[in-house]
Amino acid sequence: MSLSIVKSVLSGGVVEIAPRGEIDVDTAYEVREAIAEVLAKSRPLRIELNMRLVSFIDSVGISAMVAGFQTAEVSGVKLLVTEPSRFVHRQLWVTGLLGLFGAPEPYFAGAVTREVLPGA
Repeated sequence: MSLSIVKSVLSGGVVEIAPRGEIDVDTAYEVREAIAEVLAKSRPLRIELNMRLVSFIDSVGISAMVAGFQTAEVSGVKLLVTEPSRFVHRQLWVTGLLGLFGAPEPYFAGAVTREVLPGA
């Protein structure tokens, strides 16, 4: 499977990088390059790595994420993971890196957030 990456500028000085597919030995460099490209073009307050559509990530992919985190940190930019797929969430948890990326909750497709009202 291949990897595609969409970059978007969000409000408040945030850039979102959203990979889709598998991040592995063949595609991990694309994540690193996407982060480096954002940092070369601008200095956002934060980079959000939206991992909702990532179906697989191996150790090389995790390594690329850590390298991206370090590159952003040296530039004074915070890199966070948002909406990790259940697989990505599990890999970050198992490797002890979930906290490094902001300890995001896993994304559940079709999940509806519900507010519980007092007395309900």
